[in-house]
Amino acid sequence: MSQPTPSFYNLAWRWHFYAGLFVAPFMILLALTGIIYLFKPQLDPLMYDHLLNVSPGHHRLSADTQLQRVQATYPQGHISQYLPPINPERSGQFVIHDGGRELNVFINPYNGEVLGEQDAKLNLQAVARALHGELMIGTLGDRLIELAAGWGVVLVISGLYLWWPRGQSAAGILWPRLSRRGRVLWRDLHAVTGFWGAALLLFMLLSGMTWTGFWGKQYAELWNQFPAAMWMNVPASDLEARTLNTATRQTVPWAMENTPMPTSGAHAEHMAHAGHSAGPAAPGVTLQQVFETATARKVEPGYSITLPTTAEGVFTIAVFADDPRNDATLHVDQYTGEVLADVRWQHYPTVARVTEMGVMLHEGKMFGSLNQIAILLVCLMILLSSISGLVIWWKRRPQGRWGVPPLRHELPTWKTGVLIILALAIVFPLVGASLIAVWALDRLVLIFRSTRQRERHS
Repeated sequence: MSQPTPSFYNLAWRWHFYAGLFVAPFMILLALTGIIYLFKPQLDPLMYDHLLNVSPGHHRLSADTQLQRVQATYPQGHISQYLPPINPERSGQFVIHDGGRELNVFINPYNGEVLGEQDAKLNLQAVARALHGELMIGTLGDRLIELAAGWGVVLVISGLYLWWPRGQSAAGILWPRLSRRGRVLWRDLHAVTGFWGAALLLFMLLSGMTWTGFWGKQYAELWNQFPAAMWMNVPASDLEARTLNTATRQTVPWAMENTPMPTSGAHAEHMAHAGHSAGPAAPGVTLQQVFETATARKVEPGYSITLPTTAEGVFTIAVFADDPRNDATLHVDQYTGEVLADVRWQHYPTVARVTEMGVMLHEGKMFGSLNQIAILLVCLMILLSSISGLVIWWKRRPQGRWGVPPLRHELPTWKTGVLIILALAIVFPLVGASLIAVWALDRLVLIFRSTRQRERHS
């Protein structure tokens, strides 16, 4: 006897559970690490008061003097970045590579005292950021996060379809029935949270995916294009500015990631006299001069200065501002001090502006504490939705198995839903590839079960 063809509702049900079992652990991790990173402005001064806070003095040492003090403390270290104090009560910071470790070294800018160090990759915020972006396992982790986020979008769409009111009472859809207990209460919590939070969750997923290494990179290359004329008179390298960003440290804004890194224009003549074409950086301008350039160009406090590492390299002044309208990325010739590029908010294309605003809202930085509280509520909503979904599955799973709970009723196919799922598979290629794999596996499982049932009855 042939098996009945399952309706789209049944398929949506099955795939919603499949996706949920895969996505929920990632959503829980992303929500928890997101909360930690969300409150970085409050947590860092509490946890690292002895490193961050100083008593204001009358005279601040030059960046060069601070650099010399740090170099004297770490004679074998290589300094890659300088972060000037963001206000008179804060320390300066150098990023240094020493003995295979990357360290944040803090210095009192008034008396030159080296206040201490912090592991740049293993402090709380760095770990939270690395887990949030790539699970601390590099490219594979980035792809898994992207896949989970893409399937998260599928979850939201399929969830709305599954729980959309179809003539039943609004209780359990618009508000939870708190008088109920057990599976019904968990189901209500899951449904109501998803119903009211769908738009917010979609915003968090899509704004976060712009940073991913596959989809995010393709998105940037398609939509984030600067006029070619901006770089016509600037000697450019084969490197992109994204090389300055890492899983644990954000240097340049998202809008600048796919722009070319300039080269120091005087390096050809400089290296020709030296008899070779490549080598380590040998700046002709000082760190203090680059600092003064940032000051003269009115770059927002909170910026970093990345030092050149090769003879062709440049100093990069960059700030990924809480208000993206204050973003700035400047590349400075290491031999002449000439500003090769100075890109600000007004130079960003429209899509880059929208994306940057979305990212800052995602990180809770646009409107101070109000934005933080709003994103905290979204993170708590994600936690509740994920945990309640896992509880529902556990309570409804087939006895003794780990599969998808059976669905006892049929509904007509939702043609629009089919088109939406297909569109999502095209827009998010990793989701599309995994969707095909899950569909094939689902078919094989159903065929296997059907064959087993026929064998039992034969």
